[in-house]
Amino acid sequence: MTENRPDRIRLSDRLEMSRVLTGLWQVADIERDGGVIDPETGADWLHAYAQRGFDTFDMADHYGSAEIIAGRLLARQNASQPLAFTKWCPAPGPMTAEVVRAGVMDRLTRLGVDRVDLLQFHWWSFKHPAWLDALHRLAELREEGMISEIGVTNFDAAHLRVALSDGIPVLTNQVSFSLIDRRAAQQLSDLCAATGTKLLAYGTLCGGFLSERWLGQPEPADIPDWSKMKYHRFIKVTGGWDAFQGILTAAQSIAQKHGVSLSNVATRWVLEHPAVAGAIVGARLGERVHADDNLGLFRFALDEEDHAKLSEAFSATAPVPGDCGDEYRQPPFLTASGDLSHHLEEMPLPHRATETPHRAGGSQVLSGSKWEDIAGYARAQKVGNRIFVSGTTATAGADRVVAKEDAGAQTTYVIDKILAALDALGATAQDVVRTRIYIVDEADVEAISRAHGQYFGSIKPANTLIVVSGLIGGYRVEIEAEAVIPEH
Repeated sequence: MTENRPDRIRLSDRLEMSRVLTGLWQVADIERDGGVIDPETGADWLHAYAQRGFDTFDMADHYGSAEIIAGRLLARQNASQPLAFTKWCPAPGPMTAEVVRAGVMDRLTRLGVDRVDLLQFHWWSFKHPAWLDALHRLAELREEGMISEIGVTNFDAAHLRVALSDGIPVLTNQVSFSLIDRRAAQQLSDLCAATGTKLLAYGTLCGGFLSERWLGQPEPADIPDWSKMKYHRFIKVTGGWDAFQGILTAAQSIAQKHGVSLSNVATRWVLEHPAVAGAIVGARLGERVHADDNLGLFRFALDEEDHAKLSEAFSATAPVPGDCGDEYRQPPFLTASGDLSHHLEEMPLPHRATETPHRAGGSQVLSGSKWEDIAGYARAQKVGNRIFVSGTTATAGADRVVAKEDAGAQTTYVIDKILAALDALGATAQDVVRTRIYIVDEADVEAISRAHGQYFGSIKPANTLIVVSGLIGGYRVEIEAEAVIPEH
């Protein structure tokens, strides 16, 4: 630990960073009424952070003019060059080489650089399989030198595993992680321990709620900024304001013991998790630089007594439901708006239902596979209120096997394909009444079952699992499904 500079970490041969990243998401909030920060003035503000050692900046394509501001700082060619981590968040659709290259080129243009230090990829709905195509294209651009390293954002453990098992060199996964939202300490941390992938934690201060300012204060009735709107929802879902006050009280006691701020304790708890490479602390540009307080993170460490006190406070709260990233993809939608269902319903599906030619009122989904015409079948058929989904394998594109050696990852990819077919026919996972699973190796039973349980753990359809001598194409698992849409 050092008293005047933040600790650093080497993530790879290509990348070393500050363990505290300066997050620029609030640029969008500052500019949401139409005003734009002067780029040179904004660059001056970023320079003040970099001078104190906080030289790693996190931004995204939709964070207002954050990329442009960072680009002006990078153009100054200081002796110690800052790092710009940005995100590309395309709408689901075909991810051709041209589409992906254009997305990365836009980042390079806005930043004014030849190579992105860390390009982080976000995908809204895994039911559209093009997310894996996009990552393979990004890996190609990494080899070309347009990207130093690849990260993802808001990936749950199951889909990060698919990417890694399919050979994508994912270095980091940026997820929410805090004293309130502890999901990342579970399956994601286990996966990171097994693979060497690291987490970049955001929301460590819950939009500023994890500070002395809110200790002993009444719950706010009016919340003006997007960040606090979001994290107020996290507080509510984990037990409400009283349970939250219990965590604040425990953290404040620890802060007084070490002579640091409550916010230092909250961020330090995240930084000490082995899977975490760095914590992202938001910057409200043009306001006070919190460098002195943030440096307090590196002047102490939490001991066993501290962890026990926090664990006791955690016991009075409920866990945030689901895995990391679920807040963007399924209820309870713990985002600033609080409801993304309309947004997700507008996402393009990979396939559309068409009328069944020989059956009045029937409909079907064709995936475009050449075998559908050769063998004469459809990915799914709807007859009345029943839907039958054909045996589905982890096939990307025409015939590429996804995650060849990982049956659990293949199961995740397969079920996403099944749910996409159901979507096109007006059904959801809740309507599934039966699944049949065919596997080639009994040793894969647990991995496949756990992946199946991630989707159907609360639904519990009838299920049959059969070990067979082999599957055509070298797949480790094949799944078929049946669904019944309620009469109403």
